[in-house]
Amino acid sequence: MNTWDVAKKWHQMCAEGKNLECVNELYADNVTSKEMPGMPGEVVTGRQNVWNKNKEWLDNVKEFHGGDISEPVVAGNHFTTKMTFDVTFKDRGRQQMEELAVFEVKDGKIVNEQFLYSME
Repeated sequence: MNTWDVAKKWHQMCAEGKNLECVNELYADNVTSKEMPGMPGEVVTGRQNVWNKNKEWLDNVKEFHGGDISEPVVAGNHFTTKMTFDVTFKDRGRQQMEELAVFEVKDGKIVNEQFLYSME
């Protein structure tokens, strides 16, 4: 798959709530995932560890109230999307979140992901 194919598949799977399946199918074994500096899981490497990070986040969700994932924008071997969430977490209550996600694709797999958001 080329970058556009990976981006479309990533978008489709995440929009369908298949986040963990997405990690299994589209992420490289040696993927690196980066959050904002100082955040839990700031840098996580390896597909299983990224899967675990996603599972932990999802398991902490008490209720999804709404959200959106924009259509991906592709440039070379990177793609980006804007994500918004209105979520009630078990440990910190309701939050409205807005972030950019940037992905790097190599040999048909996501090798890097980085999330950019306000730390307010």
